[in-house]
Amino acid sequence: MDSGVLLAGLDVGTTNIKALICEPDGSVIATASTPTPTHYLRSGWAHYDPDEIWSAVCGVLTDATGQLHTPARVDGIAVASVGETGYPVDSAGNPTYKGIAWFDGRSKDQAAWLAEHVGAEKVYATCRMSLQPIYGLCKLLWIRDNEPDVLARTATWLNSADYVAFRLSGKKATDHSLASRALLFDVDRRDWAYDLLDACQLPDRILAPIKPSGEAIGNVTIEASSLTGLPTSTTVSTGGHDHVCGAFGVGVIDPGTVLNSLGTAEAHFLPITKPLNRPEVAAQGYSVGGHVARDKYYAIGGLYSSGGSVDWVSRLLGSLDHATMLDQAAQVPPGSGGVHFLPHLRIANPPFGDAPSRGAFVGLTGDVDQATLYRAVLEGIAMEAKLCLDGLLSYADIDIPERIVAIGGSTRNALLMSIKSAVYGKTITVSETEEGTALGAALLAGLGCGVYNNAQDVARQVRHQTREIRPDPELVERYQQVLVTYTNVYPALKELNARIDKQYR
Repeated sequence: MDSGVLLAGLDVGTTNIKALICEPDGSVIATASTPTPTHYLRSGWAHYDPDEIWSAVCGVLTDATGQLHTPARVDGIAVASVGETGYPVDSAGNPTYKGIAWFDGRSKDQAAWLAEHVGAEKVYATCRMSLQPIYGLCKLLWIRDNEPDVLARTATWLNSADYVAFRLSGKKATDHSLASRALLFDVDRRDWAYDLLDACQLPDRILAPIKPSGEAIGNVTIEASSLTGLPTSTTVSTGGHDHVCGAFGVGVIDPGTVLNSLGTAEAHFLPITKPLNRPEVAAQGYSVGGHVARDKYYAIGGLYSSGGSVDWVSRLLGSLDHATMLDQAAQVPPGSGGVHFLPHLRIANPPFGDAPSRGAFVGLTGDVDQATLYRAVLEGIAMEAKLCLDGLLSYADIDIPERIVAIGGSTRNALLMSIKSAVYGKTITVSETEEGTALGAALLAGLGCGVYNNAQDVARQVRHQTREIRPDPELVERYQQVLVTYTNVYPALKELNARIDKQYR
């Protein structure tokens, strides 16, 4: 198909920043990627330099547009990003502070302050979120408490995707899916919860206007055009939270399908018809928010360190290249000889909702080799994901999905995907478009520049190429036995990890 129209999507992720250019049917014309520049400080702290992020964005867009015969054909662009990183900017749009990474844990005291002075019940009733320190409000409170001069100079808090869209267009806006990650979004009203801002003594002006995803906010500026290769005629539209954009990119809009989005973090994303109102959902670490598809909602839960755990163990076992490690791990019998890995390298994953929890290997012996450790990590990720998904599906308000659709870079790990399919006991449909998040952003750009009329029109025009991973019956039976043992690992370590966290926090 060659309609003469091209759409661009950006994915500003934890590990990489990616650009994708496609035709209206989803056919990918160009891609580019670069590592996300990240500064790791003391334990649990990390930030992004806004100028470095912008430079990286310009680099991938220049690479992608450079692959086109006529860059002036790019009609629209939208941005997807991680959900809990924000950039405070002044009235001129200049950053007043670094972007605190979504996984940064410095705001634990502020989460505790919120629980005491506002109340977890009030926050949940409004936002349908638990009081986790990673959310935007907790980061704003940390700035209030530790960098008051920064707060005084800050005019607007922009989520990561919103900041990049602002640098492209000069316009400040956010969407419902990213607003949902700020712990300041009234889910029922689909608007900012200004009463929570008041309770926290934060100014109303600090939040950007909320617009539906896929709505035009401006055009690429002359300066941004010179840095990216995009023409000034390119429409910039609101994008959204990365996992949600990924769901949109592969057509996961209505109940009946669960999206398994696999990157540095992992998410199970289920479309729902109306927001859940169950405090126990938040207590277990799940959350609810606004879909990038208009007037739709989702429930989500996942692993904070999924692909991140694989990267971590690969660095530790760096004497072997990744392909060799995969080949050797495939020869290790299922169950890894009784070695279990608890993938709590950041905080505990749903359904545990336990911020002090830490990761662990258990069942080690002197015979354990590198390949066994690597396979144990893959199995731990799959076991944890199974528990996470089962916990989310245990609520009567949620329809049991008929399909599991997987996207993301970790779908390239064939061993991981075969283990996941066996642990789930279900066929996993994998999108052949690995960059589903950037594709989803590009499709939202198509809404903003009028290529599509609505989400249904997107579904009608876009063609999805997929492959299926079917579970091996023998592996299914074996992993059912392994799962029984695995479910005891977290409870056995819970109190010990709480003491360790208190000692080294």
